[in-house]
Amino acid sequence: MAGTETAKPKSKSEILAALAESTGIARKDIAKVFEELSALIGKEIGKKGPGVFAVPGLMKITVVQKPATKAGTKPNPFKPGEMMKVAAKPASRKVKLRPLKALKEMA
Repeated sequence: MAGTETAKPKSKSEILAALAESTGIARKDIAKVFEELSALIGKEIGKKGPGVFAVPGLMKITVVQKPATKAGTKPNPFKPGEMMKVAAKPASRKVKLRPLKALKEMA
């Protein structure tokens, strides 16, 4: 693969400019839409929200509750027959993104 260059991902500014050009909407209005979308996603996946947000046709964002784990010992997967200590971990919330059909078909 000598001589092939990888395409750089667009920056935030380039994305806003491209959307403004293709839609005919002012760049600052598109930036405002993204800000409001971010705020809405934050509210929906926050502690008081339902924990699920779907960006229509693209992806579904969900929050998964991970329970706390106790400290203890378990078999070492790299050295069979040997036990290893496992530290306790507090409960946590993980954000997961799942692509929807339309997004899968784009790739």
